[in-house]
Amino acid sequence: MLYEFDKKLREKYKIIAGVDEAGRGPLAGPVVAAAVILPEDFNYQLINDSKKLSPKQREKAFFLIKKNAISLSVTSIPNYIIDKINILNASLLAMKKSIHKLKVKPDLVLIDGNKTPNSNFEELAITKGDSKSLSIASASIIAKYIRDKIMEYYAKVYPEFEFEKNKGYPTKRHKLLIKKFGITKIHRRSFKGVYSREIW
Repeated sequence: MLYEFDKKLREKYKIIAGVDEAGRGPLAGPVVAAAVILPEDFNYQLINDSKKLSPKQREKAFFLIKKNAISLSVTSIPNYIIDKINILNASLLAMKKSIHKLKVKPDLVLIDGNKTPNSNFEELAITKGDSKSLSIASASIIAKYIRDKIMEYYAKVYPEFEFEKNKGYPTKRHKLLIKKFGITKIHRRSFKGVYSREIW
């Protein structure tokens, strides 16, 4: 199904890039976007929306995509930039940078969501694109895998916040840890409850 979606578009566009981000919802850490250009014959059942894969499946899919991709790029936008320009603009900026970092220029860029980053390439926004397009699903896996690794690193820097488990997302436990310990340098101060240490 995912492969067929991209295959249909290739009747008009030879080189297609899929773009997605990970980390819009967390209270801490960066937002990460990935752009991926796959070969026309790349078709693996393992590739799916990253949220539907287990960590082990995601890791296997990550290295499969990395090995086979024609071009792949990743951009991380840190929390202090998110606080300055807001999470939507930070996500779009990460996407735009990732598109421009591709070594092969796409004829069409498929964006997960309903907004495009205005990359100066032809773009198509697809709501729930990570469950429709193989290229977007691949980008979602790359972005999610890289962001998880970043948060696992921060878990060693700030062990009391258990980032290896919550990845910065607003779990009940994470909110309680903010109340107990305050905030770190990687918390998003513009997000509700983070700066004021409210529990909502």
